[in-house]
Amino acid sequence: MDTSEQLYDREATGWRRGLYDDVKHTFRAPVVNWIFRTAVANEPEFTRYAWGQVKPLFETRAFARLTVEYRDAVLSELDDLPAYDPAALGVSPAAFAELRGQLATFDVVAPRLAVLFEAMDRGLHGEAVGTDTADDPATTAPFPDWLDRDRGAPPSMVAPDAVPGELSGTVESVREFHGLGSNLPSIYRCLAQWPAALDRLWGDVEPALESAAFDRACDRVDDLASGFVTGAPYRPRLAPDDLRGIGMEEDSIEDVQELFREFNSGPVETVLPALPVFAATVGAGGERAPL
Repeated sequence: MDTSEQLYDREATGWRRGLYDDVKHTFRAPVVNWIFRTAVANEPEFTRYAWGQVKPLFETRAFARLTVEYRDAVLSELDDLPAYDPAALGVSPAAFAELRGQLATFDVVAPRLAVLFEAMDRGLHGEAVGTDTADDPATTAPFPDWLDRDRGAPPSMVAPDAVPGELSGTVESVREFHGLGSNLPSIYRCLAQWPAALDRLWGDVEPALESAAFDRACDRVDDLASGFVTGAPYRPRLAPDDLRGIGMEEDSIEDVQELFREFNSGPVETVLPALPVFAATVGAGGERAPL
């Protein structure tokens, strides 16, 4: 799979346009994440099939509860996070409003991507999904209409090779912390639009992310995502035999298995839990009260 190939939101037509709109509606976020853009570009028929299998997982009240618990699990472990206004980040009020809206979007997608990666990784390897469902109405009740609806703004970001030079030290520190090699996740490419803001944010937040408290937060959200997938009310048919049944070749099956296993481990284990942290510092975090 060529992971440099992507079908961008603005380029999608036909059923791909509909799928992207459905992902945004279901995830309640104005963004089609990299994983979908890459999967559609490389394995379009698989992606259409797989989305139909996993979509129901994101439409229940139990999942809504998970999104709130995920955010609270991170933020409740971290005391004394900074709180910023435009002057503190060196941006105009208009730029600050845009920054807040974009960080809110990342806050929305964090638990959704965590569950997507866990469910896809397990399903594609024939591992347990939905094998221990609780007898609780929330497991099959609908996702509340109000939660996370219309909360974020479409993210924009600098190209990987166009990060401002004055951020070289900050970017190197980011990559070292997350174990990223030469890559830079979307959240940091987004913040790099406002170099002074990214420099200040990372300098202030890095100690919290390097703490034992953040390690505990990462363990907690990993347990939440894993527990939700095990207790899911629906069982996506994503095992290799299911994919052979829709006409996929062995090398394509191995490609998608590797893609989602890679994204269900490694740097993502710290990148996703960091998203609510950045949103909280500018007052863009979402609901934390139990559902």
